[in-house]
Amino acid sequence: MTWEVLSMIGTIAFAISGAIVAMEEEYDILGVYILGIVTAFGGGAIRNLLIGVPVSALWEQGMYFQIALLSITAVFLFPHNLLKHWQRWGNFFDAIGLSAFAIQGAIYASEMNHPISAIIVAAVLTGSGGGIIRDLLARRKPLVLNSEIYAVWAIICGLVIGLKFATSPAEIFTLFIVITGLRVLSYTFDWKLPSKRLRT
Repeated sequence: MTWEVLSMIGTIAFAISGAIVAMEEEYDILGVYILGIVTAFGGGAIRNLLIGVPVSALWEQGMYFQIALLSITAVFLFPHNLLKHWQRWGNFFDAIGLSAFAIQGAIYASEMNHPISAIIVAAVLTGSGGGIIRDLLARRKPLVLNSEIYAVWAIICGLVIGLKFATSPAEIFTLFIVITGLRVLSYTFDWKLPSKRLRT
């Protein structure tokens, strides 16, 4: 499976995720499209700003924008029964998108010879930045900032790529499978990061 296919899967997953959140919040059709597009491309836009890639590079992804728009249109037209089916599998596709985009963000930064700290930030922002913007626009607590383990897997992607532990296509694809699997395990078994509450 090529990275182009993984990019398509991630784009579809995040576009649909944003659209579903918009519909849950009872946004109108314009809001559904905006939230879907922001979720699919927001992380990449923030990453480009921070690591020095022209933001205009996003507009060169015409095919992915078309895929995102078609995905949002499809989910908007789906019957409620199919949307409930998506909710059951939504976390799985989100895990695929997180893993694929986090690795791509790390590779972007690594190829630009940025330090490992920038590579990790690029991985986190690409993998979860769109979701953060989506949740903020939907007035929800961002998943990545909650106690659920989410961004940790993107950090691991950044570390592995930044330390050159995965350089060949086979190694990168193995990393993708491992991170996707870990994300699935983390929400299946409700793994949590330590947290401290000040309210009693």
